[in-house]
Amino acid sequence: MADTTPPPAAAPQPVALVIGAGDATGGAIAQRFAREGYVACVTRRSADKLQPLVDTIRAAGGQAHGFASDARQEEEVVALVDRIEREIGPIEVLVFNIGANVPCSILEETARKYFKIWEMACFSGFLNAREVTKRQVARGRGTILFTGATAGLRGSAGFAAFAGAKHALRALAQSMARELGPRGIHVAHVVVDGAIDTEFIRTKFPERYALKEQEGILNPEHIADNYWMLHTQPRDAWTFELDLRPYMEKW
Repeated sequence: MADTTPPPAAAPQPVALVIGAGDATGGAIAQRFAREGYVACVTRRSADKLQPLVDTIRAAGGQAHGFASDARQEEEVVALVDRIEREIGPIEVLVFNIGANVPCSILEETARKYFKIWEMACFSGFLNAREVTKRQVARGRGTILFTGATAGLRGSAGFAAFAGAKHALRALAQSMARELGPRGIHVAHVVVDGAIDTEFIRTKFPERYALKEQEGILNPEHIADNYWMLHTQPRDAWTFELDLRPYMEKW
């Protein structure tokens, strides 16, 4: 008699969720993980701005989905993570990549803008990481990667709000790494120290952008390679903090 037992269902592909998938670093990270067989789920506040990235990943043979989501709103974050886990697959990797680098003198800074910068660069990192790690801990594995900045190590004149938020994000990452590492979750903080090859740098700081010919600004694809490296590290040699800067950067 023929065996009519249906074959087991294929396991869903793992998901890499990139919060703040812009046109440079976040997009490059999403493309890197998609090339490795992950479903890239990418977010911005406006879904329309994600379509070129999603199209690029799909054209290269990868899988990608774009979501409009305000990372500062708890109910939106909860709904986003629930939907991805239910409809697409397990979130193996979370990359938190929101910047909020808005310089201002402390004499002119407003309470509203200071709080908004903290919400964007730190509080939203907490919300997204909390929701994702709830699922990862249940599975006993996962990676959480936070994009930091020089401001997370030392504050500069005119950057009190940004430095305060990035310091807090680094502290969040440290606390999470100590708590969740023994439970199989790799938490890492990446300090990006230097100008990145973006349209913003090209138009606002042309003299800095000119250093691209000398490899003097960061290539988003090379940053993404390091995020993939962190995710694939063996558990006996996990990195918590990695700093990336051009060879000519003063630090």
